[in-house]
Amino acid sequence: MSAFLFYFFAFLMLVFGAAVILNRNPIASALSLVICFMGLSALFMTLDAFFIGIIQVLVYAGAVMVLFLFIIMLLDLRAEGLRKINYVAVAGGTAVALAFMLQVCFVVKQLGAAREPFPPLAGKTDDVHNIGHLLFTNFNLPFQIIGVLVLVATIGVVVLSKRQLR
Repeated sequence: MSAFLFYFFAFLMLVFGAAVILNRNPIASALSLVICFMGLSALFMTLDAFFIGIIQVLVYAGAVMVLFLFIIMLLDLRAEGLRKINYVAVAGGTAVALAFMLQVCFVVKQLGAAREPFPPLAGKTDDVHNIGHLLFTNFNLPFQIIGVLVLVATIGVVVLSKRQLR
């Protein structure tokens, strides 16, 4: 993977990740999160994990963001617009983020393997076939249970969001 591409997509993810937090408009935050997911997908693609990259776009940037936007539209956005910024919470969050960043830099500096590039993979494997084989043999029951849970959750959202007709 080219170092330029890694830094470009990592920078893209950081900028739009910050935009998710800093935007006051929830729709703009959700769209910034989509761009952040796209950057993560591109990082997976540059690591030759094509299946994970595509699933990242389809599941998270597609289905999950549609669900987020649906929930945002159900909220009363006028009430959210009246809230004031809590400066104590902003200062505390900034302090925790800086402390975390300092800890990560300290750990990376101490760990010699973190400064070396990742060795190339031995050979090409068909990750779609392997994931599909595991999903439909060893993990078939949990896969079916998750499908039923998603169906029940979808029906619950429709029932809860249904407005009473007068």
